[in-house]
Amino acid sequence: MPLGAMYSSVEADLIKVENLLKTAGEVDSQHVAKLLSYSLKGVGKRIRPALTLLCGQLYKYNLDSLLPMAASVELMHTATLVHDDAIDNSMVRRGRSTVNSIWGEEKAILLGDYLFAKAGDLCTDTGNLGVVKLFTQTLETISAGEIDQSFGAFNLDQTYDDYIRRISGKTASLFALATESGAILSKSPPEAVTSLRDYGFNMGIAFQIIDDILDYISTEEEMGKPIGSDLVQGTLTLPAMLLLQKYPDDNPVKRLFQNKDEADRPRDVARAIAMVRNSEIVQECYQVASDYSSRACSGLNILPDIPTRKALIELAMYVIRRRK
Repeated sequence: MPLGAMYSSVEADLIKVENLLKTAGEVDSQHVAKLLSYSLKGVGKRIRPALTLLCGQLYKYNLDSLLPMAASVELMHTATLVHDDAIDNSMVRRGRSTVNSIWGEEKAILLGDYLFAKAGDLCTDTGNLGVVKLFTQTLETISAGEIDQSFGAFNLDQTYDDYIRRISGKTASLFALATESGAILSKSPPEAVTSLRDYGFNMGIAFQIIDDILDYISTEEEMGKPIGSDLVQGTLTLPAMLLLQKYPDDNPVKRLFQNKDEADRPRDVARAIAMVRNSEIVQECYQVASDYSSRACSGLNILPDIPTRKALIELAMYVIRRRK
């Protein structure tokens, strides 16, 4: 099923979210407006705001609160991307030049801060203190995850549990915010809120694992950025961990992380990519992601048996088979 079909029940309201995002870029400062307009034009899947609306559709569908929350989640996501690109000195994102590559790291960091603030402002428009607190807790979690990743750069002494904890903070927490806030704002019963929070969290882990696989097996055209970016930044992801386990001695990841000579990095990155592609590692990683996707859907049977529940299951399956 194509992504658009999964969004069909909230398609019209996603357009309203887009309009709200455009309004967020209408500010008095022409400099801020220019940066906001550029950062919000990136063609993304809008999967997080769609999740907020879909989860809100299961019970009492209140657009007055769900629309600002869906836009808030997307602005928070955009802010994390802008900050990530600045920290990593990335030049391309979604096939476009990054904010930091055009205007510099300082302005990118400040734009990310502005986007976080605007996301918080929209979140308060829900009028729900519990959701506002959830927003701030998620921002704390994401920031802690980024700090952990920064300190863990080029560190080979990381475990699988370290990896899951890191992507839980960086990625899964934002998915959980999208689904849990939608559930809360639709006045879902407590057990449904828990189920949808767990759905978003586990789906987020599966999403990030697939991202990490694609960094090895995709193409720059599909990804919209150079492949092997994680290795270049010294980020140890699941495919690299399995490569280290299977080939502990002559290993390009180990050389890349231990060798400070940047001239050797392209060769080691290329060899690591080739070794992952030509091994069973890709399938093993897909299996782990698939297990998390199945875990995400395991608690949805308590939800109303309506098309929206099926759409949530289809989205969890889409996360596993996507190519970008």
